[in-house]
Parts: sequence; structure tokens; C-alpha cells
Amino acid sequence: MHYLTIDRFEAEWAVVECGGLIFELPRFLLPPEAKEGDVLSLELRQEAEETNRRRERVRRLVDDLFEP
Repeated sequence: MHYLTIDRFEAEWAVVECGGLIFELPRFLLPPEAKEGDVLSLELRQEAEETNRRRERVRRLVDDLFEP
């Protein structure tokens, strides 16, 4: 599990710190009640079904482009 600390908000962005790295996240990804100084847990999962669905969609688009 990884943790992010909200440093501050800049318009629609949240400036966060994680493991000594500072970066921005779109504010809409955070819980609505999140505020400066809050610690958030972060867990990323591979979504195989969604990945396959998107790959198939792109494959069909490419096929349509290059169909004789």
C-alpha cells in the first residue's frame, strides 16, 4: 500500500507527496472531503478485462482504416 499526502490545491489540481516525490493529480480523483494535510491510501490494480476491451476497440479502428 502506498500513501499520498495532500500538500495543497491549485485550482483543479491537488499537489501531493508520495515517497519524496511531488506531483499533481486532478482534484476529481480525490474524495470530495479531502483537504490539505490529509493522507490518502493508493492502490493500483491491473484491469485485464478493460485493457482487452480497449485493445479490441483500437484493433477494430485500425482494421477499418486499412480495409481495402
